Amino acid sequence: MQINTVGSSLNPYVQNDLIPTDKTSQEFKDKIKNGEISGKALSESYLVQYSLSIQANSSSNFEAQTAPFDMKKIGDILDSIDFEAIGYTGKPIKEMSPDEAKALVGQDGFFGVDQTSARLSDFVLSGAGDNIDTLKAGREGIVKGFNDAEKMWGGKLPDISYQTLDKALAKIDEKITSLGGSILDTSV
Repeated sequence: MQINTVGSSLNPYVQNDLIPTDKTSQEFKDKIKNGEISGKALSESYLVQYSLSIQANSSSNFEAQTAPFDMKKIGDILDSIDFEAIGYTGKPIKEMSPDEAKALVGQDGFFGVDQTSARLSDFVLSGAGDNIDTLKAGREGIVKGFNDAEKMWGGKLPDISYQTLDKALAKIDEKITSLGGSILDTSV
């Protein structure tokens, strides 16, 4: 049910035409003067309107807050990953408790910043050796993969992802500069 579509028509005072929807109208002022609308009825009307407004706002806010945690989307992403291919042979991710998952991405965890950035940079460094062009191509590949992951995720990734990227690129950049290369593109 979409609560945020509820309008003033649910207010019983408006439904019964006791209180006009335009509170500045002369009709409204006349009803107050004639005693057709009591202070109690007016207060109850405002309370009902306020309640409906809060309910609609709460519903919208809750939907917005839970959107990043679309479990189906996360499940689809997890299903697309070949964990054994990247060396992870532990407990299936979907079967983990929150504490186990937190440890997995923690400082010493398999998917923590240190181990993940090392896997990324070591793959490029071992494949490229001392070839600066291949190192740069591997670096570009990591950045492209990261950008693709952002698109797949639907926007900004969790902070741990950016920390991992920075650490992996720093290790590759260090190797490129140690060989006399530059990570800046000066061809433009």
